[in-house]
Amino acid sequence: MHQSHIALLSTLLLTTPLVSSLKIASALGVLEWTPELVAKEDYFQGDVDIVNGGIASLFSDPTVDLGSNSETQLLLQFGSHKNLRTIGTVAEVYYRIVANKNSGINTLEDLKGKKIGALRSTSSEYFVQTYLGTVGLEPTDYTVVNGLGCLQAPCAANTFPAMLKSGSIDAIGMWEPSVELGAEALGPDAIVFGGNQTVYREIYNLATTSEKLGNPAKRAEIVQFLKALKQAESVFQSDPSKVIGRAADAVKTNDTLLEAVWPVHKWDVRVPPDMLDVLVDEDKFVASYGRREAIPRETLATVIDASVLEEALGA
Repeated sequence: MHQSHIALLSTLLLTTPLVSSLKIASALGVLEWTPELVAKEDYFQGDVDIVNGGIASLFSDPTVDLGSNSETQLLLQFGSHKNLRTIGTVAEVYYRIVANKNSGINTLEDLKGKKIGALRSTSSEYFVQTYLGTVGLEPTDYTVVNGLGCLQAPCAANTFPAMLKSGSIDAIGMWEPSVELGAEALGPDAIVFGGNQTVYREIYNLATTSEKLGNPAKRAEIVQFLKALKQAESVFQSDPSKVIGRAADAVKTNDTLLEAVWPVHKWDVRVPPDMLDVLVDEDKFVASYGRREAIPRETLATVIDASVLEEALGA
């Protein structure tokens, strides 16, 4: 009897799929991370713990397997952690600027001499620099004012939409939904730029380390999560009505607001073909904040590991 129990247990161990367990650190106050939640709840076969954080968490908490942030944060961390690897996108977002027409703003050029709400050293400030550079404006031509984003009205006094409404800033340039909330706060006095801009998009990406990928068991779990994420993203693309409510609940906002900003988001898991070019250009900005030299192109190329997604899509 004892031997039969052992045989049965052995059979169960051989036939029962291994349960994966991953810990992911993401910026839980932004819309971009929400496909990870749907992947966790609907498609991934295993346990996933999603905590507030980001790519930096990979180096402050050894239990974190994956981190997600914009490409700006990827570059900030790669400057001191050359074992960092980006393995695919979660979202690509085309930022916009909303401005107050009562400040005499009718064109992008009119932002010269104005106060623009943006988060310093982030994709927000880089977007403002890049977009305004297309009309010949230099960073010295305007003032970047720090503040906070807002997820739904009413927005606190220290958030960008409230600052725009009060007149303490003239414009906002960042991710959603703060820009949309700024436009709503101003009503007919709002003017929005960038609805069709193509000079900058946030590449909100999933990253890990070379050590995690070098561990066969952990790599297999990461591959399976990418596969689940791809399934979740297909719903975000093809039938957003099924996930907008869940995404709104996850970031503590409302469905109507997310519906309004959904079109500026591209939901897909991929390694963009221009990823290296984007990183090379953007690292000049990041290097100025990191007080370091820009990283050479051949070194930046090592932060991109397309093999993991290739494995997931081929699985």
